Amino acid sequence: MNSKEFLEKFANDVKKMQEKAKPTMDGFSFLFKRIMTEGALTVREKEFIALGIGLAKQCEPCIILHVKKCLDAGASPEEIIEAASVAVLMGGGPAYTHLPLVIETLEELA
Repeated sequence: MNSKEFLEKFANDVKKMQEKAKPTMDGFSFLFKRIMTEGALTVREKEFIALGIGLAKQCEPCIILHVKKCLDAGASPEEIIEAASVAVLMGGGPAYTHLPLVIETLEELA
């Protein structure tokens, strides 16, 4: 499944999760909305952090979602690759093997 297909499927999955796991979704949504807003760090900076952790944790859905959110927050593909490269430095081989997913997602969402 490519990144665009994943994003479409995930949008439907969110609806199902809201229906079947409402307390979990409400709690996570509340936390996400409180944290991922402008503060001492910009939303863009926070999305770089989230992408880096997604890479380090080898979470493919996280990588796709946060590449998209980085773009939505105004990040350029070059900035996203650079942020992802820092995650590779810190995460080693496992993060390195997920860097192609960042590049692929950027290409598919271009």
